[in-house]
Amino acid sequence: MRVAVVGATGMVGNVLLQVLREQNFPITELIPVASEKSVGKIILFGGLEFTVVGLQTALEMKPDLAIFSAGGETSLEWAPKFAAVGSTVIDNSSAWRMDPTKKLIVPEINGEILSANDKIIANPNCSTIQLVLVLAPLHKKYGVKRVVVSTYQSITGTGVKAVEQMENERKSLQGEMAYHYPIDKNCIPQCDTFLENGYTKEEMKLTNETKKILDPIINVSATAVRVPVVGGHSEAVNIEFENEFDLTEVRKLLQEMPGVTLKDDPTTNTYPMPKYAEGKDDVFVGRIRRDESQEKTLNLWIVADNLRKGAATNAVQIATLVQKRFF
Repeated sequence: MRVAVVGATGMVGNVLLQVLREQNFPITELIPVASEKSVGKIILFGGLEFTVVGLQTALEMKPDLAIFSAGGETSLEWAPKFAAVGSTVIDNSSAWRMDPTKKLIVPEINGEILSANDKIIANPNCSTIQLVLVLAPLHKKYGVKRVVVSTYQSITGTGVKAVEQMENERKSLQGEMAYHYPIDKNCIPQCDTFLENGYTKEEMKLTNETKKILDPIINVSATAVRVPVVGGHSEAVNIEFENEFDLTEVRKLLQEMPGVTLKDDPTTNTYPMPKYAEGKDDVFVGRIRRDESQEKTLNLWIVADNLRKGAATNAVQIATLVQKRFF
């Protein structure tokens, strides 16, 4: 397959290339694409050198597959152009996620709904992916009624400028600020911009995308917080079910869910942490316990590397489905 990676020089783009290589995705020609300031740069992939090209050049090359990680504006303008020349687009931005004509895919949950006619496929928000992977088997068994989630999100979700800001702060250096406030030794209760309802875009993504992927009847209330961590996103999740549940069965359901790893043993202080999720593709779940303040309600803790399963790995898994079924 001739594969274009749009945003190849960015943080997610770098991980995308890494995951494509690790999973031996059948690439016959790699087309790394970036903004004009990066055109002409050389990147290494599989021991070979590739020259970064611009979007128009990549479009004229008519790749079989184009994986976008270059922001919503770029995706809105260019994804339809690539689709028009026959490319299948997998988009990591929020541009197409809530478009009723586009499918929002987590392969382990709803990959089977893809068809050859889907030329623009949306990759969910990183925080949503790890949440719905855990909710999916529980919803099927018990019926999820309401979810209250607080996120503890890695600065890597903002990008390289945020990582540089934290590194500068730790070295007492002045530099460009990715956030309104210092992030080192701090927590910022704002991920993305605020909306009229007082929630941020990130918080509403968790609400709306969960409904689209799993079930419109699920109500989600989210608070998203940026923390000085690089390994991945964490989520404290409170789940109210329609039906009563059994904790032993809950653990069994999660153990059997593809893409989910159970780390839950209080006797040995075993629970998920971003430090140990970094660089891994699974979603980790632990601290599983009954909410003693309310019936049919469960508490748990979810952690995943936001650059991998939260972005690059999920996109490559979608690409693998497309390649195997339609090429």
